[in-house]
Amino acid sequence: MNNNRFSQEISVFHGRVAPERARLVGYGSIIESFELAMPMPAKLALVSYKNRQYQNNQWQIFTFRHLPDNDLYSHLIFALKYEGINLLFFKKLFQKLSKSYILQMINSKPTGQYSRKIWFLYEWLMQDKLNIADSKKGNYVTLLNEKQQYAVQGSPSKRHRVINNLPGTPDFCPLIFKSEKLENYVHSRLSEQQDKRLKDIHKDLLQRAASFLLLKDSKASFTIEGESPKSNRAARWGKAIGHAGANPLSKEELLRLQQSVIESTRFVKMGFRNEGGFVGEHERTTGEPLPEHISARWQDLDQLISGLLNTSQRLEESDIDAVISAAKIAFGFVFIHPFMDGNGRIHRYLIHHILARKKFSKQGLIFPVSASILNRINDYRKVLQEYSHPLLDFIDWETTSDNNIKVLNDTTDYYRYFDATPQAEFLYDCVHDTIYNIIPQEVKYLEQYDHFKKFLDEEFEMTDNLVALLLRFLEQNDGNLSKRAKETEFINLSRLEIEKIEKRYSEIFSG
Repeated sequence: MNNNRFSQEISVFHGRVAPERARLVGYGSIIESFELAMPMPAKLALVSYKNRQYQNNQWQIFTFRHLPDNDLYSHLIFALKYEGINLLFFKKLFQKLSKSYILQMINSKPTGQYSRKIWFLYEWLMQDKLNIADSKKGNYVTLLNEKQQYAVQGSPSKRHRVINNLPGTPDFCPLIFKSEKLENYVHSRLSEQQDKRLKDIHKDLLQRAASFLLLKDSKASFTIEGESPKSNRAARWGKAIGHAGANPLSKEELLRLQQSVIESTRFVKMGFRNEGGFVGEHERTTGEPLPEHISARWQDLDQLISGLLNTSQRLEESDIDAVISAAKIAFGFVFIHPFMDGNGRIHRYLIHHILARKKFSKQGLIFPVSASILNRINDYRKVLQEYSHPLLDFIDWETTSDNNIKVLNDTTDYYRYFDATPQAEFLYDCVHDTIYNIIPQEVKYLEQYDHFKKFLDEEFEMTDNLVALLLRFLEQNDGNLSKRAKETEFINLSRLEIEKIEKRYSEIFSG
């Protein structure tokens, strides 16, 4: 520790260029001073020499009157007040400090709201009761500032006179900041907008669209994983997605889902991992792993998955927004990566599950969110890497004899406590895209298909199979029937009839 480094003046810090001459304060300053083994927060705080306050993607800039005193407690107060709560930070800090130092710090202002927050966080995170008498003075204060971060209604801790509104448990509690994008989405009430948009669609047409969208989502989910499943396998997983939300989440349910998604188990070890895991490539000549993401240690899986399931239940029973809740659970699951195979598809299934349990779609329509993710595949990879890549510097590992990974240090907290704001923003973009583009496009296509089929029925009395085949030929050849099709399946059509069909196709599908 180097207390002289508090409030240090910086120009470049961990690759980030400061927007002006300023001093680093709050979380960034403490992480650097104590050399905490954790990634820097997405935004860091600076105190500027100029009398102005603003923020951008990497920095929050404060005026010089905000400058905290050059000691740990003052910087902790600054962080709690202006930067929100970072659970990973507090866990790493508490592990660095002696219990006597923590007691001294809390007892310096025992009734102060920030002392009581630090006290609560220590006992909640460390599961260790400090030798301090229960607080008798001070108004109750909410732990999370609900203007900064999404929180549950909370319950009072009489010992600390703190209302615990954390949206999770000590075993799993990602947090999400209230960014401008997320707040705009939440307040736009996309669920209600979707219901209004679907209200006037005929029930039969909507049911057909739902069936196609399930298959579309299933195929997209496999494609994201680089697989091209047979139609029956995609249909089977689509059927599973269609029942999302029907069963409560449990370890047994997760195992059932893995069995649904993995067709052949000859080369896959089913169930929760009992060895290391990673996402990435192997070096061509040596076969050594080149990880993009390192999974949670298999020894930690039972506790992490239990924490995720308990937090999922807590979120379902809360009034936290459905998409915000889905981002926490679904991305938390894929970061933990509890299985050898099937993690990605189950991760996207969990999005459907949470949205269904939170009744986001009142029409019973499953969101084809995987189709939107596939359309944004580069953004999807980026949002996964925003979590995974910074952690690689803090995970010690070695290569096993079978070119897998063995994690050597304690990494549990990296998977429990992370900032899921980027993932929530990405997921909301996909939900918005689904409501305003993917679902309407599918409904519109079915309406166009019905118009075209009616034309063919009236003019040529074609069977359903022949109609589908003709449409596929026209779609594949920009609205024109190919020479091969004219000479084989549709040899009985005259030149004028073909021209009439092509013209009608153009009018319906392009007009």
